[in-house]
Amino acid sequence: MVEIMKKIQEILEFKIIELDSFSLSIYHIVLVLAVILITRFLLWGIKKMIHREGLKQKVGEGRQHALFQIVKYFIIVIAVVIVMESLGVKVTILLAGSAALLVGLGFGLQQIFNDFISGLILLFEGTIKVGEVIEIEGIVGRVIRIGLRTSEIETRDNIMMLIPNSKFTSEKVINWTHTRKYTRFKISIGVAYGSDSKLVKKVLLECAANHNFVASKPEPTVRFNDFGDSALLFELLFYSDNMFRIEKVKSDIRFIIDRKFRDHGIHIPFPQRDLHIISESISEKDSVKQNFDDSGTKKKESS
Repeated sequence: MVEIMKKIQEILEFKIIELDSFSLSIYHIVLVLAVILITRFLLWGIKKMIHREGLKQKVGEGRQHALFQIVKYFIIVIAVVIVMESLGVKVTILLAGSAALLVGLGFGLQQIFNDFISGLILLFEGTIKVGEVIEIEGIVGRVIRIGLRTSEIETRDNIMMLIPNSKFTSEKVINWTHTRKYTRFKISIGVAYGSDSKLVKKVLLECAANHNFVASKPEPTVRFNDFGDSALLFELLFYSDNMFRIEKVKSDIRFIIDRKFRDHGIHIPFPQRDLHIISESISEKDSVKQNFDDSGTKKKESS
């Protein structure tokens, strides 16, 4: 048994690379592999613990993801430090020696550092979470992943966008699902003058009630906005939790409105404009005046 232990020790102490102040042995490689395996196993266990169903109902899926990302980055940093120390690399000395280099790189990599800090802010604050529907620069999308430098957004056209995290902290962002489950939307429509406004209201409410993604509470409402140039202007206001595909919901409701308006004889008018043409004969005085210029001199007649 002693012989076997000595043999294993000799194998582990076998040096693959040996320099003046640095040596790499099989022991170091085994240690690095062990740290990697332990880190992966630890992250797997923490992920299982954080993403359990009970915690999901309490804090929500977005906060679960943010918490796991913070813990993951913390454990990875510790693992890297342990590996470097085991290889004989002094982290404190390395950081002190590279301080001037880091300052120089800071000017060139200023935007990357900005994105990195913004990613940490997003993870800690939780103002934007995974699964939420946001609007930035006129683009609506669902948050798929929040990383340290960039975040992944899936648009309504199923296009994946990589957005720098600094965009979320420095520009205007609309979060449609941050505090409430339902969001209010509207559909504008005009009907011909002479239409029964109460019938229009009744039909519009029926159209909203016929769609599965329109919430029953809060109830849909109809607003009589104005007397337009050629139509009575109404708005159908309704709540829905399908913010990501709301344009499809609006389209479906418009189809229902068009069909029901035809069934009830309610007409959507074409734009109308009244054009009045006034024709006046030129008086003799104006005719004489046209034959003189501004100075009173009679104009020469062309031959």
